[in-house]
Formats: sequence, structure tokens, C-alpha cells
Amino acid sequence: MVQWPTYAPELNPAKGVWALLKRAIANFVAAGLDGLVRITRRKLKKTRHRPQLLDGRLAATGLVIEPW
Repeated sequence: MVQWPTYAPELNPAKGVWALLKRAIANFVAAGLDGLVRITRRKLKKTRHRPQLLDGRLAATGLVIEPW
């Protein structure tokens, strides 16, 4: 049995992906919600095409994905 901490953002690779997204859209100004959604989708699509960024977020957690 492993005792996990109650809140550990450093073990959550999704937090790293959101940090990348926040950094990418930091200098954009959206006139409304539609503009914000458009910018966010564009930046997430760019991130999806750069798997080394996602691999880096997983590596930063120290967790390993192993096949069953």
C-alpha cells in the first residue's frame, strides 16, 4: 500500500500542461469568451503536436507509465 499525499500538484502531469497553456496565452488579449476559447484551442492544438512537451511534463512528476 502506498500513502499518497492529499494534494500533490507535482505528481499531476495535467497541472504541468495547464502551466504550459497559461504561459502560452499570457500575452494575448481576448475581447470576449469566444476569443479566449479560440486562443486556448489553438494553443492546445500546438501543444498536442509537440509530444516532447507532454513527455517532459510526465517526466517532471517522476512517474512512469508501464504497460500492463
